[in-house]
Amino acid sequence: MKVYHNISEIEPIPNAVLTVGTFDGLHVGHQKVIGELVKTARSMGGQSVVVTFFPHPRKVLQPGFKLQLIISRKEKMTLFEKLGIDNLVCIEFTPEFAKTSSEEFVKNYLVDPVKPVKVIIGYDHHFGKDRKGNLEFLKEMGEKYSFEVEKIEMQDIEHIAVSSSKIREAISRGDMRTTTKFLGYHFSISGKVVKGNQLGRTIGFPTANVAPDEPDKIIPEYGVYAVLFEWNGKLYKGMSNIGIRPTLDEHKLTLEAHLFNFDQDIYGEDVTIFFLEHIRPEKKFRDLDLLRRRLIIDRIKVKSILGEDE
Repeated sequence: MKVYHNISEIEPIPNAVLTVGTFDGLHVGHQKVIGELVKTARSMGGQSVVVTFFPHPRKVLQPGFKLQLIISRKEKMTLFEKLGIDNLVCIEFTPEFAKTSSEEFVKNYLVDPVKPVKVIIGYDHHFGKDRKGNLEFLKEMGEKYSFEVEKIEMQDIEHIAVSSSKIREAISRGDMRTTTKFLGYHFSISGKVVKGNQLGRTIGFPTANVAPDEPDKIIPEYGVYAVLFEWNGKLYKGMSNIGIRPTLDEHKLTLEAHLFNFDQDIYGEDVTIFFLEHIRPEKKFRDLDLLRRRLIIDRIKVKSILGEDE
């Protein structure tokens, strides 16, 4: 996948089939658009092109709004490549860029640099200043600049329309099953393993403490989760706790994972935690012995979920 951070760098793209959007979460609805894009480009002997924006437009258009990201920039780029995209055009979304009219955007950012033969968009797509660009407008531009336009209908699962806001709601309440269903992949948090207080070792539950690499990433409901832990290209089973560790009266948000059948020194390593299921909410225990007993129960339950023998 070729990645362009400046439209002036774009090289000629044969029979370019293009889509454009923020792709917040890159969920199953977005993946349907991407799938059609890749399929169409290949059938035409051309290449697929995604034009997207960083940072998220709402961070620029609504200063002070605390936007929680479902997927980081790095994760999104990796997923685009896995989905088979040939060319990714990343446009920096600035206050000045936000003033671009819909027609200016089509001409200056799509037609002139990419010269698409076809543009594929989702059913509710809007773009340009004041979001005035819509399907009908894009069809008018297609007639003017000689490209076809195809609309992909709304994606729903069990008759529930998929949206980024619904995914955020599911993550916030710890509903990982719904989150996975809507995303089409497991929600994850990536970061570096950092030194903790190593208290877990004293009660038989050593943990890897992870400092997220995306400060704006949404954090699931506090509690214990069944997880998969990726390090050095391999996946390990385990359980994770998100919260403020009330039993220890720390009141500082931590993300830690206890891995099964794992004994490696990974301090400073880049890792990713995939959240599969919420086991229980965070709870304050009277003492460390009660916490240890509860963690034993949690481990049995998580191993059952992950298909790991106790």
